[in-house]
Amino acid sequence: MSAEPTKTGTASETPERPEDADAVLLRRDSNGIATLTLNRPKQYNALSTGLMSALQAMLERLGDDRSVKAVIIEGAGKGFCAGHDLKEMNASREAGDGADGGRAYFQSVFEQCSRMMLSITRLPQPVIAKVQGIATAAGCQLVATCDLAVAADSAYFATPGVNIGLFCSTPMVALTRAVPRKTAMEMLLTGEGIDAATAERIGLINRAVPADELDLAAMEFAEKIAGKSPLTLKTGKEAFYRQIEMDMEQAYSYASQVMTTNMLARDAQEGISAFIEKRDPVWRDEKLAPNK
Repeated sequence: MSAEPTKTGTASETPERPEDADAVLLRRDSNGIATLTLNRPKQYNALSTGLMSALQAMLERLGDDRSVKAVIIEGAGKGFCAGHDLKEMNASREAGDGADGGRAYFQSVFEQCSRMMLSITRLPQPVIAKVQGIATAAGCQLVATCDLAVAADSAYFATPGVNIGLFCSTPMVALTRAVPRKTAMEMLLTGEGIDAATAERIGLINRAVPADELDLAAMEFAEKIAGKSPLTLKTGKEAFYRQIEMDMEQAYSYASQVMTTNMLARDAQEGISAFIEKRDPVWRDEKLAPNK
């Protein structure tokens, strides 16, 4: 499978540095599975502004591609993602005029990261994190943001910002929506990390597997998803993230509307008919079934 270099970000974002030109790589397979590789292995795939711009552009590109059924995000080298690029951030602070202490720059970086994370939850296709090595700070946030996650049993997760005087406030948003409150607070307040087995137990990841089985585990998830109706997955993913912020009564009302609309789709009609007739469904990814 061939890898394609990334496109650059939009003009409003911080320009990529030369070393970030290929910061995210894309490859596809014949089953409609796209894999995005964070490609700064020497920096443990730290989220430079260039890498975030490239990943944002790739997500937008894949979101518009109906041939893509599922997306895997992985890291090149020994680690998944070490969070924000602190060297880049510190250098940018020192290079500024000092009038605001770097406030405008830091605000733009964290807003850019937040947009990127939201793009993952809003992507029509399910996104799977494939984690090896470390996933710390915004890297842990990235894992928590993805719809599913598998990790090597040697992987390590942490929100260690408190150790350097920088509370992991933006990683906290995704973390607290993925794991129990007291567990999240322990990670955030102590900065101590957890192993893959613990991450699986608390629900940060779905599976912890031996390192030599990681590729297979991620691909098994992706292939199972790719065999479903794309329209149904898009409908369900959007509904999941909307209802989870509602109270129960609102959630049931909203979910009832979603299911009603879903029942009118051609794929729902086809899926139910195939189940009754004991045959494999043929998905068409069409919203409305023909009137009879």
